[in-house]
Amino acid sequence: GSCPHGASQAEGDASGPDRGGTMTTYMTQEEDWDRDLLLDPAWEKQQRKTFTAWCNSHLRKAGTQIENIEEDFRNGLKLMLLLEVISGERLPKPDKGKMRFHKIANVNKALDFICSKGVKLVSIGAEEIVDGNVKMTLGMIWTIILRFAIQDISVEETSAKEGLLLWCQRKTAPYRNVNVQNFHISWKDGLALCALIHRHRPDLIDYSKLRKDDPIGNLNTAFDVAEKFLDIPKMLDAEDIVNTPKPDEKAIMTYVSCFYHAFAGAEQAETAANRICKVLAVNQENEKLMEEYEKLASELLEWIRRTIPWLENRVAEQTMRAMQQKLEDFRDYRRIHKPPRVQEKCQLEINFNTLQTKLRLSNRPAFMPSEGKMVSDIANAWKGLEQVEKGYEEWLLTEIRRLERLDHLAEKFKQKCAMHESWTGGKEDLLSQKDYESASLMEIRALMRKHEAFESDLAAHQDRVEQIAAIAQELNELDYHDAATVNARCQGICDQWDNLGTLTQKRRDSLERVEKLWETIDQLYLEFAKRAAPFNNWMDGAMEDLQDMFIVHSIEEIQSLITAHDQFKATLPEADKERMATLGIHNEILKIAQTYGIKLSGINPYTNLSPQDISTKWDTVKHLVPLRDQMLQEEVARQQANERLRRQFAAQANIIGPWIQTKMEEISHVSVDIAGSLEEQMNSLKQYEQNIINYKSNIDKLEGDHQLSQESLIFDNKHTNYTMEHIRVGWEQLLTTIARTINEVENQILTRDAKGISQEQLNEFRASFNHFDRKRNGMMDPDDFRACLISMGYDLVSGEVEFARIMTLVDPNNTGVVTFQAFIDFMTRETAETDTAEQVMASFKILASDKSYITVEELRRELPPEQAEYCISRMTRYIGPESPPGALDYISFSSALYGESDL
Repeated sequence: GSCPHGASQAEGDASGPDRGGTMTTYMTQEEDWDRDLLLDPAWEKQQRKTFTAWCNSHLRKAGTQIENIEEDFRNGLKLMLLLEVISGERLPKPDKGKMRFHKIANVNKALDFICSKGVKLVSIGAEEIVDGNVKMTLGMIWTIILRFAIQDISVEETSAKEGLLLWCQRKTAPYRNVNVQNFHISWKDGLALCALIHRHRPDLIDYSKLRKDDPIGNLNTAFDVAEKFLDIPKMLDAEDIVNTPKPDEKAIMTYVSCFYHAFAGAEQAETAANRICKVLAVNQENEKLMEEYEKLASELLEWIRRTIPWLENRVAEQTMRAMQQKLEDFRDYRRIHKPPRVQEKCQLEINFNTLQTKLRLSNRPAFMPSEGKMVSDIANAWKGLEQVEKGYEEWLLTEIRRLERLDHLAEKFKQKCAMHESWTGGKEDLLSQKDYESASLMEIRALMRKHEAFESDLAAHQDRVEQIAAIAQELNELDYHDAATVNARCQGICDQWDNLGTLTQKRRDSLERVEKLWETIDQLYLEFAKRAAPFNNWMDGAMEDLQDMFIVHSIEEIQSLITAHDQFKATLPEADKERMATLGIHNEILKIAQTYGIKLSGINPYTNLSPQDISTKWDTVKHLVPLRDQMLQEEVARQQANERLRRQFAAQANIIGPWIQTKMEEISHVSVDIAGSLEEQMNSLKQYEQNIINYKSNIDKLEGDHQLSQESLIFDNKHTNYTMEHIRVGWEQLLTTIARTINEVENQILTRDAKGISQEQLNEFRASFNHFDRKRNGMMDPDDFRACLISMGYDLVSGEVEFARIMTLVDPNNTGVVTFQAFIDFMTRETAETDTAEQVMASFKILASDKSYITVEELRRELPPEQAEYCISRMTRYIGPESPPGALDYISFSSALYGESDL
């Protein structure tokens, strides 16, 4: 070979990697070599057994083994095979001859391969191996063990023997009666080996039942368990170790290194399993949030879909009571049913933003809700609901005013009809009589005068008939529900009125024909009748006016009625004079009758009105005047109360409206303030939120006053520009704004913690953003954003392509503005430490023992039950050569975790 071979067993405490190069040298002092030449028989026995078992643990992978270590390696063939198995590389083709020089050539090929791995062999020659020199053969095997089983063990930058020793000390540190200081006497009682096994596989050994005074039992327990469950062959003999004062270091190191390799692989698999569990947990949590969003969105949209038809129903009720109930139902909707839905809508937006932030931070694709359930879809549906709601309320109030007016007119119509029908009762029969045919002269003339009085009476009633017709027409125009009855009654009165006019004219004609037959007239009766009739009509009109119904909406309107009433009262003295004069005529009749002894029948032939009738009606008029006074004063009090309600509502609304506006401005200032940490900003916003929640009682009180106003049929208020609708909209916007602002700060904290950036860095980003946020609206336009990047060291003076690439990152939807959250995401994206699909694939590959597929059994063995079943249910079947039934494709699964898929 090309490498000088010398005799060395490469002692266990060989030097580590040579600081000057890659060559590793295993050399010993002369006295060590001399000592090994005089190897202790017990050590030689231990080495022979251990090294033989170690070699066989590898050779069995090639389907062979050795029985005698110095004999079976002499031809070099199994030695070359051993090196190929443990290195995974191919050696030169061996010589096939059986002559001594063929054997030497094969052993030299093996020694040359060892040299090529950076091992410097001193004094070990191929001839000694071919001749079966035990010492040289054991030394060579030890060199191979050191190079391929121990050299790469590294713990805290130590290597080889020290690294293996440190690993053993750490793993056994918690165990009683174990103190590993070396690779000989520290292992004699067997407890150290049992502790190593128990530390990694506590299910295999009950450590609490082991005794320090039973070393052979302890050693055999460790050997048996290792062979049966860990695939580590038995390399030592318990009696030899216990009966040797100082067991052989090389044998112990060789055996212990097998445990390191067995358990290091398990730890690697555990690390891989933990990484996979972490990734799956993120996906499971995100899927749960997506399901919650879909459910909440569906419920909210369904509620809107159910509510809109109710608000679009504009079928008016026929009665005021039914319409008032509709208004009450609408108030219940506003006060009870809608507020929780406002809160749900806000919560939905917050959940959506939080989910998108989590997906972005975990390197997952953004969440795309089902069709029709985007945040914008919900906002549009909500906007449609509020438009319909506004129209519904306006319609309700308009309809109530119409019904109020209708009820008033209908009552007035009935009252005037009743008075008119009362007056016309029997008049047609009277006008149709032919009493003048058999009457005396006096009676005929009386009938004539009586008829003239009736005509005067008839003309006085013309105005009321016209009023009745006008009210009926207005009821028709306002679509009164019982218009048919009104029209029929009005038509009857008009037809009767026409008939009365015809009959009156016919009777006058008849009386005038016979009038020339009569000569004597009773002037006084006639004069009484003429004066009594209009005065009686005046009193009828006065009684009608004093009992007239009215409807007003302001103090000015009621004052107008009071003024009219005062003017009426001013005419009462003049009317009293007329009454006295009329009664004076009757007194004159009585006086003349008494003077001339005329016997009166007690009946005025020209009128049915008696002095008693005049006096009775006059008393009624005087009684109605104070009642009218009282009614008007009560209405004044009601209008004053309404005015107080208006002022009370206005006083609160004029405070609440500006308060809401001020809070909106203060919240926007907090969101761009860079003094203090995000947690302080969050605390400040939480205080604002609490203040706003505490302020809710003022809104409720205002709602109460608004309801009182509506119940009192107050629909205008000149003392304030704020309506209840303004206040409601402002209040809902304020609640939504504080919730959104808190959510934005939470997402900034989430971003800061996930990206590992400091509060100072975040404050720097925020200060830069605020400086270039020229409009102070929480957004930058592209030119300001470019200036901001240049101020932070980005070379964008001529880099249009680079700037365009950055804009697609911060503004993927091409809105033309950059938000603070997008700015923070961009500034921290480059340094983010996120897991990737490649890392997850590598972890699965470890669990699958380097296969390109994984089995159900491997998943259930390596992962917790929940994560294992999650993978099994979602992985697709692996298609490949020589794959067993049920093999699963972990590569496509890992890619899908980070891409567009249904996972």
